[in-house]
Amino acid sequence: MTTQKTNNLRMAADALIAAANSYDVERVLVLFTPDAVIDDPSTGHCFDGHAGISNYIEQYFIGYRTVTRFLSMEILGDNRAHVRVDFTGDFGHEIGSLKMSVNTEGIFVRIDASLE
Repeated sequence: MTTQKTNNLRMAADALIAAANSYDVERVLVLFTPDAVIDDPSTGHCFDGHAGISNYIEQYFIGYRTVTRFLSMEILGDNRAHVRVDFTGDFGHEIGSLKMSVNTEGIFVRIDASLE
């Protein structure tokens, strides 16, 4: 794994966290391909495409005033990483797991989210 690919994955994770923490749905959506998926079993839902991801951010980040903090990252492949994050908000505190996949441009195509 090249350092550049590791840096690209970390930059994608950091951009997502910053956008979600700003509660700016449009800023989040530009980080995802139009057909991207966020699968989050803790919510009981899979969120498809920009419409689904918009709903996910509005309901679970803006709605609960969620603040996300990066904890660690493990590289799983050229365009995949497992990111651990700390979530706080109106719900309390949780540690989350984001298995993220990006395309060659560093745009998210899939995130499998879970709570630890």
